[in-house]
Amino acid sequence: MSRKLALFLLPLLGACAAQTQTVVPPASAGRPAARPIAVPPSRPAPPPLAGSFRAPRVMLLPGVDGVIGADANSLQRQFGEARLDVVEGDVHKLQFSGEACVLDIYLYPLKPGATPTATYVDARRMSDGLDVDRAACIKALRR
Repeated sequence: MSRKLALFLLPLLGACAAQTQTVVPPASAGRPAARPIAVPPSRPAPPPLAGSFRAPRVMLLPGVDGVIGADANSLQRQFGEARLDVVEGDVHKLQFSGEACVLDIYLYPLKPGATPTATYVDARRMSDGLDVDRAACIKALRR
């Protein structure tokens, strides 16, 4: 029982490790223990260069028409005032909610300097946060 618990907790302990880890290979019977090996931390990808632009992927699913491609003003005419309106860099996130669901709409510019338009939609239940059908949520929240 305690071995199973230890094996279960091992990944959790690994997540708490410092950035630089020391790995000690196990000692074999009859051989002295090997010296620790320092493992350097991984390096995150560098941020995009200033002035560079990467066009977003546009979600193409049935039932999201009228939302995908719309700008923030058009979306607020369809769904009312956004519960959440966040702008960070070139992304604009609008969140609409009702009794049935929460709808997150992400707007990105399709080319440099363009007005951000909806390119991705996510929907979840209000009660427990589980994913729901995007088209059904759009229909439920649309005025």
